[in-house]
Amino acid sequence: MGELVNLNRFRKAKERAEKERLAEANRVKSGRTKAERQKQSKQRALEQARHDGNKLEPSTEPSAEPPPTKK
Repeated sequence: MGELVNLNRFRKAKERAEKERLAEANRVKSGRTKAERQKQSKQRALEQARHDGNKLEPSTEPSAEPPPTKK
């Protein structure tokens, strides 16, 4: 007589293997290389620096109230 096999274990192992195969395919398809991640990081830093450089500074002029007069 043949080896006894738990069909639930076999089925679950087969499903796990299939999910892992699909996950690997997705990682290859949509993953980014280290160089791509570094390039994007540098690009974001440059864009942020440009954005910060174009911000308007708070007004240094005195408020709308007239200055106090000396008596």
